[in-house]
Amino acid sequence: MRQFIVNGLDNHNIAAFGLPTYFPANYVLRAENGEVLGGLLGFIWGGWLTVSYLWVTEAERGKGHGGRLLAAAEAYAVQKGCIGSALDTHNADARRLYEQHGYAVVGEIAGWPPGHTRTYLKKTPL
Repeated sequence: MRQFIVNGLDNHNIAAFGLPTYFPANYVLRAENGEVLGGLLGFIWGGWLTVSYLWVTEAERGKGHGGRLLAAAEAYAVQKGCIGSALDTHNADARRLYEQHGYAVVGEIAGWPPGHTRTYLKKTPL
């Protein structure tokens, strides 16, 4: 059901804006034995990379994996002609990572969830 709704909205936007070019931008971090240690899920549409999810297991955090996943997605986006990248986070550590990689805060919603802030960031140009 979720994918049906996502596809419906995506198809509507493609038709409404006349921008049919869409590419997934998904990267997986694996251990030598194949175990998944993290990854980045996103997509390219409308000349922008949207990072939907970026996650690394707790044991692997602080080793540069998140930055490398982000850089790989951004490099792919540049190859596809993107002008920018956008993402959001509730996590202060993630926000610092994104800012270290050239992202700027464009908006915040305080109290989402209570006691925290949801932060929206973008990077232009890539």
